Amino acid sequence: MENFPDLNKLVEEVNNLCKHVGKFIRLEQSRLTQNGIESKGINDFVTYVDKAAETLLVSELQALLPGCGFLTEEKTVTEEEKDFMWIIDPIDGTTNFIHGLPLFSISIALMHKKKTVLGVVYEVSHEECFYAVEGGKAMLNGKEIQVSKRDALKDSLLVTGFPYRDEGRLEAWMQLFISLLRKSHGVRRLGSAAIDLAYVACGRFEAFYEYGLSPWDVAGGAFIVKQAGGLVTDYSGGDDFIFGKELLAGNGLMNEELRAVILNEFNK
Repeated sequence: MENFPDLNKLVEEVNNLCKHVGKFIRLEQSRLTQNGIESKGINDFVTYVDKAAETLLVSELQALLPGCGFLTEEKTVTEEEKDFMWIIDPIDGTTNFIHGLPLFSISIALMHKKKTVLGVVYEVSHEECFYAVEGGKAMLNGKEIQVSKRDALKDSLLVTGFPYRDEGRLEAWMQLFISLLRKSHGVRRLGSAAIDLAYVACGRFEAFYEYGLSPWDVAGGAFIVKQAGGLVTDYSGGDDFIFGKELLAGNGLMNEELRAVILNEFNK
C-alpha cells in the first residue's frame, strides 16, 4: 500500500458502513435470546451479533483499504501488523445491548504506523455518528463539535466505568469514585467507553477516566476528543493511553485537577 488514502472520503465511507451495520445490530437486538449469548469471563459477554457485525466491518474495511491490518475485539480476523491498522469494536457496550439498554456503539480507528489518523464512534440506538480525521475537526452528524469550557472539577460532570478485570484495585477505584462524587457535579457510568469519549468530545461530559481498557475501547473515541480540542493522557500524564490500559480524557482545562485526585486516591 503506497498511496495515502483521502481521509475525508474514507471517513465518509466508514460512517456509511457504520450506519449500515448499525441497522443490522438494531434488528438483531429484537431477536436476541439467551442462546445467542456467550460468556468470555466475569461480566464479559459476546453475542453472535458482535461476531457477525465485526465480520461485516472487516470485510468492507478491507475493500476500502486493501492490504490493511486489523486489531479487533472478537478476533474474527487474524491480527497481522501492517502500516495501516484498523482497530474495531463491533459493539462497545454488549451488556447494555443484551439487556435492551439503548447505549452501545460501533468504534473504529485507523492507525498509520501506530499513529491514529481517523476515528469513528457510532452510537447505534440514536444514530449519532461522531468522527474525525487527522488535520480536521471533530464532527457529529455533519456538525462541528468541541469539548466543554468548564475549567474546574467542582463544576464538572464526569463519566467512568467499573472494570471487571484486575479486581485487586477495585476497592481503591470505588474510593476514588466516592471522592469524585463529592468534588464534582456527579459521576455517571454508561457502559460504553467509546460513547463516554464521544460525549466528552461534544461537551456533554467534562472528562472520562477508567483503567483496564483495551485498544478497541478507546482508540477511535480518544482521537475524536483530541480533534475536538480536548486532552487525552494516561494517569502519569503521558501518551500511553491506547495500549497502556489507563486513560484520562477531558477538555484540557480541568484535566490536571482531576489527574491529581486520581493519583492521590487510586494510583498510590
